[in-house]
Amino acid sequence: MSLSKSPPVLSLSNGLSLSKSPPVLSLSNGLSASKPLPAVLALTVNAFIWGSSWWAFRRLQLHGLHPLWTTVIVYALAVLVIAVLRPRAFAQLLRTPALWLLVLASGVTNAAFNWGVVIGDVVRVVLLFYLMPLWSVLFARLLLDEPLSRAAGLRVVMALSGAAIVLWPEGANGTLPLPRALPDWLGLIGGLSFALNNVMLRREAGRPEEGRALAMFAGGVLVAGGLALALASQAELPWPPAPAPQWLVMAGVLALVFIVSNVALQFGASRLPAHVTSVVMLSEVLFASVSAVLWGDGRLTAPLLAGGTLIVAAAVLAAAGARSAH
Repeated sequence: MSLSKSPPVLSLSNGLSLSKSPPVLSLSNGLSASKPLPAVLALTVNAFIWGSSWWAFRRLQLHGLHPLWTTVIVYALAVLVIAVLRPRAFAQLLRTPALWLLVLASGVTNAAFNWGVVIGDVVRVVLLFYLMPLWSVLFARLLLDEPLSRAAGLRVVMALSGAAIVLWPEGANGTLPLPRALPDWLGLIGGLSFALNNVMLRREAGRPEEGRALAMFAGGVLVAGGLALALASQAELPWPPAPAPQWLVMAGVLALVFIVSNVALQFGASRLPAHVTSVVMLSEVLFASVSAVLWGDGRLTAPLLAGGTLIVAAAVLAAAGARSAH
């Protein structure tokens, strides 16, 4: 995508260049929309960070920091960085109602996903989270006016069948395959809100990236913070521990990593169709599964493999169908 007609930018590829014009956050110069590889690679980086982030959140919980509080702290640090580098982003957020839907979608996504992978089986939660392509079909229809087809209906059936296999209780006869534990619900809710997040990024692609970034990070602070306060006040989760170098340093590093992740997601999702973004992001399933199995915090069962295959296949067919339609 050429930036020749854009205002001066804050570039991450050739050093920091601050301008007096309305800023745009860019990863590189002279990218063409006909060359999607950089956007795909950026989404893969984002998927890797998300797919392995459960490890950091679990380590922080060992220091007494609940994943909701971790989300608040990490994203508050990211908001602080944006405030220093791009203070105009706050004005963009306040005067753009559409960005507040992104605040909500991003906040629910991060609160649900980060909490789910800490308290549940990593592979199972990530698979349920990645019913996201199913929700993307619905949101793309509602918000982007993308048409629904019989092929899309088939993919929905495949994805739902995969979810049913994943959710089916072991050794249970006549029991409906519904979410029965909090991690299951968190995975499903997180995936639904992430689909809305990606569709909104696509719809608002023409807006300055720092405004969208602020909306996403502010969502993590507001939604996770509000939920954590409500639960802590009812003694449903612990208050944050006293400040200590061990967890403060880890939280700071995690904040920087998530800033990179957010830039990568925006760069990729705003330059690719919503269905392509959904499929590329499925690489998170691989990253999460491999890291969970290698580090002993996940297990691959036959139902997970069978259901996961259907979910992933439905998403891949979505990309193939969209490609042939164009």
